[in-house]
Amino acid sequence: MQDLKSLREGWELAEQEETRLLRRMTVQESLRHWAMLQAAFEPQLRATEALFAEERRQALAELQARLRRLADWQE
Repeated sequence: MQDLKSLREGWELAEQEETRLLRRMTVQESLRHWAMLQAAFEPQLRATEALFAEERRQALAELQARLRRLADWQE
């Protein structure tokens, strides 16, 4: 059995590879990927909508704030 430290190191490598691959995606590829994920998870999202509505609103507000900061930074 792996210890926690080696698992974390492996996870960091996986995150680095994920970041590298995501940065290579075009906008069209990214949108296709999002649409596939949305279709796959839509039933679960609808089933848990009431349970997690406030959390999702907060996450959306944070995403909007991050996008606004990114837009301001690029100006």
